[in-house]
Amino acid sequence: MNTLVLKQFEMTRGYFIKKTASVSKEITCIQPDGFNNTIHWHIGHVLTVCEQFLFDYPRKTTHIPANYIELFGNGTKPADWKGDVPAVDELVIQLKDQLIRIRKIPDEQLNEKLEKPFLGLETFGEIAGFALFHEANHLGHIQAIERVINHTGVKN
Repeated sequence: MNTLVLKQFEMTRGYFIKKTASVSKEITCIQPDGFNNTIHWHIGHVLTVCEQFLFDYPRKTTHIPANYIELFGNGTKPADWKGDVPAVDELVIQLKDQLIRIRKIPDEQLNEKLEKPFLGLETFGEIAGFALFHEANHLGHIQAIERVINHTGVKN
């Protein structure tokens, strides 16, 4: 992958993983008032959406389970979870594995035109940039949720 884009992925994903590893496991499933989801959901959502953007999940990749779309896809929420939900630690391992696969994306793929534009984005490289923005946005949500929980003492 292009050096600049790869450096951004490594930095963003590195911060994301470091932050999620530092969050107390007891609070990852707390959903404070004013928030639509939990830290646990945000971690799985970043993994799932990045897999959709970069690896055409669930049609062309089997690196994450098919049920992640029902657990962590857009519009989902922990209140609706049924069946096996992966632990935060498992999701973090999958985030690390995903970064290894991102590193292997060839430079030329960044210039490939998408079959159909998405949110005005027309190339794979533009989607990769959007995936970075998306991940950083959810990192901010995680930080905000943790801060609210620690400040207010909200419990499950």
